[in-house]
Amino acid sequence: MDDIAILPDFKGIAVHDCWKSYFGYDCVHALCNAHLLRELTFIQERFKQAWAKELMLLLLKMKAIKEKAIQEGRSSITRSTLQKYHKQYQQIIQNGFDINPFKPPEKKSLGRYKKTPPRNLLERLKKHKEAALRFFTDFKVPFDNNFSERDIRMMKLKQKISGGFRSTEGAKIFARIRSYIMTARKQNVNPFQALADLFGNNSVGYYLTSDL
Repeated sequence: MDDIAILPDFKGIAVHDCWKSYFGYDCVHALCNAHLLRELTFIQERFKQAWAKELMLLLLKMKAIKEKAIQEGRSSITRSTLQKYHKQYQQIIQNGFDINPFKPPEKKSLGRYKKTPPRNLLERLKKHKEAALRFFTDFKVPFDNNFSERDIRMMKLKQKISGGFRSTEGAKIFARIRSYIMTARKQNVNPFQALADLFGNNSVGYYLTSDL
């Protein structure tokens, strides 16, 4: 991640899957709730714990409330509503802890104490509460990072089919072209038109390449 040279200097909001290494970088963190929903689904199906389903429904309800607020032209949730849903989040997490108690063994072994998957998830959700709910408190933050993951899916598909690139330079060229096209799409610019503008020395092309 250091070699890619993005996160070391990044000062924005990073939306990710709660991998511990990401938190070592000095930026604002937000959790991808699509990942959380998958984990909660697993806990609910595998361990039959009601709190997991309750939290899934709460997150989806908060997402719907935010989307409705945006449609109404608002840029934030009222303080009372934020407090209400933060309290519900905390209560559900506490319910989860109540049925997943942890007592360290009398004889300590090497390494970390082994805990159940529900307990591990609960501890992460409690520790990173602000990051998990940042999509609700800051309208600039998306509910998940699926849009970004779709951008790199083609790279993984090419790697799977071709086994990689013949040279580092070829990989860089492919990544640059792909980045340009996806940036055009995100800015509602037709990719073909963006390429034509670029080679036609159009200002739109220069604008799109400014962040590459």
